[in-house]
Amino acid sequence: MDCLFCKIINGEVPSTKVFENDMVYAFRDISPQAPEHVVIVPKEHIKSANEINAGNVKYISAIWEAVPQIAKQLGVDADGYRVVNNCGKNGGQTVDHLHFHLMGGREFGWPAG
Repeated sequence: MDCLFCKIINGEVPSTKVFENDMVYAFRDISPQAPEHVVIVPKEHIKSANEINAGNVKYISAIWEAVPQIAKQLGVDADGYRVVNNCGKNGGQTVDHLHFHLMGGREFGWPAG
């Protein structure tokens, strides 16, 4: 499989790891949009949010369990942070491996986009 995030998870492509457990890997984004910007991925290849199902939803649950731990580790838990998932081309997804962006360290406006 020629997936960038799978290669990062497997150590074939370098990354700056922020968090890891048996189901989740999180690393610093190479083009940060905030002072703290981390990409959180499931260790199983899931192409996008459209492919979440009963067989792989445990990875999504594990990601959401990791989010507050990562936010606390980054020091953005008290002031708040944003978690974003882009799905498909029109949604802004640039890597076909489900991922979430956790961003903090600055105030975000609304609407986003």
